[in-house]
Amino acid sequence: MKTFQNINARNLEDAVAIATDAHDAGKNVAFSGGGTDLLQQMKDGTERPDVLINLRNVVGESEVSPNNDQVDIGGLIRLATLARDPLILDQFPVLAEAAASVGSPQIRNAGTLAGNIMQRPWCWYYRNGFDCFKAGGNQCYSVTGENQLHAIFGGGPSFIVHPSDIAPALAALDASYKIIGPNGEKNLSASEFFLLPNIDPAKENVLTDNELLAGVSIPRSGTNTRSAYNKVMDREAWTHAVVSVAMVLEMDGDVCNRARIVMGGVAPIPWRVLEAEQLLTGKRITSDLAAQVGLRSVAGAAPLAKNVYKVQMASTVVERTILKLAAIV
Repeated sequence: MKTFQNINARNLEDAVAIATDAHDAGKNVAFSGGGTDLLQQMKDGTERPDVLINLRNVVGESEVSPNNDQVDIGGLIRLATLARDPLILDQFPVLAEAAASVGSPQIRNAGTLAGNIMQRPWCWYYRNGFDCFKAGGNQCYSVTGENQLHAIFGGGPSFIVHPSDIAPALAALDASYKIIGPNGEKNLSASEFFLLPNIDPAKENVLTDNELLAGVSIPRSGTNTRSAYNKVMDREAWTHAVVSVAMVLEMDGDVCNRARIVMGGVAPIPWRVLEAEQLLTGKRITSDLAAQVGLRSVAGAAPLAKNVYKVQMASTVVERTILKLAAIV
């Protein structure tokens, strides 16, 4: 592991100031909240910061706070805490289920909301030292290589998938992302926060080196809102989604008035399927409609040679999640 300087930040503004000074001095910077992924990358050499800014001593940034018509969640909240928070369980089951699905109990007890969103891709080429786009190179080895777990949507020139369970749930909940940087605070939607590879293949989001994700804000759900997170893995536990679906439905009896469907494990960003949502909206949910929506959700898929199976899998998970929320079994 490369030698680095460890600095304990007093608060998030202090962390940004430290990062700005280090960046101005030509140094690479990394923020560490839980560090479950970052520290492994530092050991492997895929991340090589000169300055590690430790956020573990920062207080007041790990709360779930009701705020008028929204709920604010600090980025340093532990995933295990998020998964069992009474307000999250009541208002946003999809987020609680996503948090509960991450890794192992040990990872959930250490990992944070912001860290789960900000983790780098788990592509085996990137993680094993290949000079790919994510490592600063000029090619994606998965295009003609081992691409079983890679993107079927939004790929090119890089075909990584975003590994977060939390991010699809937040996108389905129409959450905004609170960013702190040297110029103060700003709030971004998921569509503004995440970057497709055709914009910048080396990055997954818009954050600069001296900005950090401070937390999220979620609009409160109505009384007739139902939500769920379904995740398919290639082994029983401790791994990332091959395909996942975060779904939020506003219901009037058995009629869906509004739908948000976001898939994970299939694209370089949380992948919202607007046409599938439109097909579902305003209709009485039936088994036939759920199957049609499942098929519509993968209409634009462009699989690689070895991940065609993801197309049917994603369609089926969407269909089953609709039936689950409509209580049709």
